[in-house]
Amino acid sequence: MDESFRRKILALLDRHRTMRIATLRPDGWPQVTTVGYANDGFAIYFLCGPDSQKASNLARDDRVSLAVDDDPAQVMDITGLSMAARATVVADPAEAEKAIGLLMSRYPVMGQKRTMQPKYSSLSSRRAQRANSRTIRRCDRRSNRLATGQPEFSCTRL
Repeated sequence: MDESFRRKILALLDRHRTMRIATLRPDGWPQVTTVGYANDGFAIYFLCGPDSQKASNLARDDRVSLAVDDDPAQVMDITGLSMAARATVVADPAEAEKAIGLLMSRYPVMGQKRTMQPKYSSLSSRRAQRANSRTIRRCDRRSNRLATGQPEFSCTRL
């Protein structure tokens, strides 16, 4: 992957903390949910309730589509990423603790509640999920538009 492209992707991932994740329901229809996330490089962590529809969908089919973007006042200023990935339960307790720590650093109030309330302190490794990206597409409508009138699109396979 081109180093400039890599830096731009990581900057977008580091700048945001919510994403949309699409999973496949048993009837084949996509289900999109907004979730909080934290990343360690290209490893993207999110939490999933073990009895949720999303967890059921992921247990059956680990393919997901992710979208991370901003919400500017002007539609032509949207910058974001879309990714094709596979999501897996984080089974390793050390990695699960790392994932939860990363999430707590993005959501400090939740981190404080974790030390005070049992429901936050008992987050199990079964709830932590890791999305491993296969393909990343970046759209930056701002950077190239001034020079050419067209948005900049980039795509790479990992």
